[in-house]
Amino acid sequence: MSRKRKLIADVLVQNVRFPMHGEGKIGVTPVTFKGGIKGQRVQVMVQKKKEELYEAKIMDTIKLSPFEKRVPCKPFGRCGGCVYQRMYYPEEVAYKQEIVKNLLDDAGIDTTNFVLHPSPKDRAYRNKMEYTFGDAEKGGPLMLGMHRKGYFYEIVDTTTCNIVDEDFETIRKGTQEYFRELGTAYYRKANHKGTLRHLVVRSSETRPQIVVQLVTSSQDMPDVEAYGEFLQSLPLYSKITGFVHTINDNKGDVVQSDEDRLIFGKQEIVESVLGLEFTISPESFFQTNTKGAELLYSRAFDLSGDLSGKTVFDLYSGTGTIGQLIASRAKEVVCVEIVEEAVEDAKENAKRNGIENIRFIAGDVLKVLDDVEEKPDMIIIDPPRSGIHPRAIPKIARHEVPHITYISCNPVTFVRDLEIFRQWGYDVEKIEAVDMFPRTPHVECVVLMSRVDK
Repeated sequence: MSRKRKLIADVLVQNVRFPMHGEGKIGVTPVTFKGGIKGQRVQVMVQKKKEELYEAKIMDTIKLSPFEKRVPCKPFGRCGGCVYQRMYYPEEVAYKQEIVKNLLDDAGIDTTNFVLHPSPKDRAYRNKMEYTFGDAEKGGPLMLGMHRKGYFYEIVDTTTCNIVDEDFETIRKGTQEYFRELGTAYYRKANHKGTLRHLVVRSSETRPQIVVQLVTSSQDMPDVEAYGEFLQSLPLYSKITGFVHTINDNKGDVVQSDEDRLIFGKQEIVESVLGLEFTISPESFFQTNTKGAELLYSRAFDLSGDLSGKTVFDLYSGTGTIGQLIASRAKEVVCVEIVEEAVEDAKENAKRNGIENIRFIAGDVLKVLDDVEEKPDMIIIDPPRSGIHPRAIPKIARHEVPHITYISCNPVTFVRDLEIFRQWGYDVEKIEAVDMFPRTPHVECVVLMSRVDK
């Protein structure tokens, strides 16, 4: 194959491995590529050839899958967010259950009773969005939206996005027009010049509360007080209860803070989950699907069984949501979280909820487990997408608790971690999944692991 001319071919997507790794054939040669839905016919360009295997990139979708029957939102295909917009939700749930089940089957997990629970809401379910300032094409007007699929610089207008409610779109579009009229420059990642970087919108599912966070560089900063007055004039169903101006001069394209300035109101929102209240600050992690989180935690608690009289470790505890929800069922809960701001939020939330049989430790699970004095009867783990540090798993397993509940937002890293847990005498007893992120390929798994005889 010439280095100058790459092979382009039409391929039937015969299989998809979780989360979205398509497989097909060019002639008799297997080909893999990122993306694709089973049953689609796609045009691919071969990038590499390895031992009778092509690695390719999808260039275009020639024919839709039989699963794709729904009219998608307008940004679909250009926006890099959702991938299942063309599926009706029941078909999407069945499709995702199949590809997750195949992943688990390949890992040797018994999936006889495996089920993927649908999200209680499949539209307007997100309580947080991070939008990026930029333009749709070089030299074009200011745009505020999501990154274009497969591109680093271009930004897509997300009008008619159906995974957020109307208030999010009103704030986004209003902000875009506001700064267009002022001629404020966006921050250019190529030369690190400009002002506007991100807009973060966070709302409460259970209260009329919205907090807006405008992220800019320190270059030519806008009149944020005037922008705050503009925000309060927007016609919303809910109410903007806080506005934070965040200054970020870091060169990376991520939302982070060098300095936060509260312009008006409060920077926190309050959310209710399964009867408890949680205060959430801009830096704190909280599930982006509140009703889905209630379902996820309910399934985790049911799998965990009777916790009365037991000491429970809640590792990677975030704002302590899980730990506080199980405190009424247990003798004592010890929560471990590396993000200090989240730990402070957790402590305040525990006071708010009147929970006393809980303790919070700020630190890395890998190190804290060497020093903590309590001995757990049960361990609950809810790690980030990257999973558990390989050296932390033996430290967890050495406690030799009969059961470990593992909540995973990335089944791929869970399967990887499971191999180490198996070496230390644990295996899957029960596993379920919850679709926390409709229209995307992501799901959360809830796993009960039990100690087995070696």
